[in-house]
Amino acid sequence: MAGEESVELKFRLYDGTDIGPNKYSPATTIGSLKEIILTRWPQDKDNAPRSINDIKLINAGKILENNKTLAESRVPVGELPGGIITMHVVVRPPAFDRNNEKPRADFQKNRCSCSIL
Repeated sequence: MAGEESVELKFRLYDGTDIGPNKYSPATTIGSLKEIILTRWPQDKDNAPRSINDIKLINAGKILENNKTLAESRVPVGELPGGIITMHVVVRPPAFDRNNEKPRADFQKNRCSCSIL
């Protein structure tokens, strides 16, 4: 892997702090990047993700898929020579049980709580 082929990325967390920057191969999968984020997650943050499924990576307004590589995700390799690409990290908050305020294991993603009068 030559130096000019690598992609320099940093990951911006919800509070504006960053993980990185580090260089990655264009063949690196988004799932692998999420695993790296999990291992490097700051210990002082309250809402740490538990798995890569709790993390969404966003680049240029596009949510990136776990099984795609950086090259397949159309990360602008080479458009900014020597530049660092910032990806935004979104963490899905845990679902809480209203009765005892514990995270629920049976959380359903698409629940509606509307009332029609």
